[in-house]
Amino acid sequence: QVQLVESGGGLVLAGASLRLSCVTSGRAFSSYSMGWFRQAPGKERDFVATISWSGDIAIYADSVKGRFTISRDNAKNKVYLQMNSLTPEDTAVYYCSSGYLSSQHYYDYMSWGQGTHVTVSS
Repeated sequence: QVQLVESGGGLVLAGASLRLSCVTSGRAFSSYSMGWFRQAPGKERDFVATISWSGDIAIYADSVKGRFTISRDNAKNKVYLQMNSLTPEDTAVYYCSSGYLSSQHYYDYMSWGQGTHVTVSS
């Protein structure tokens, strides 16, 4: 079973930036597509971004396109989410996930991390 651990969340002001990290173990990291999802209190889990196993293809939700960047470093077994121009609407628990497809659907992913909290205040 793949194990995922997110980090990098915190409390920031609107307009600030954060970089989330996710470290993976349990299987060859480069074998999987990676995704980021987020869930605000009382809301459904929403797609944020996904990246292919080779890193050559990335897909973003419209709500974060142009502000967030997903990347991966297979040598370090890590995936990142660089978040710029943060707004209060970005406040959520952010989850890292792995799967065989670069999918926008949470049910296509096999493994999930515990989540890291991001709070953006105005």
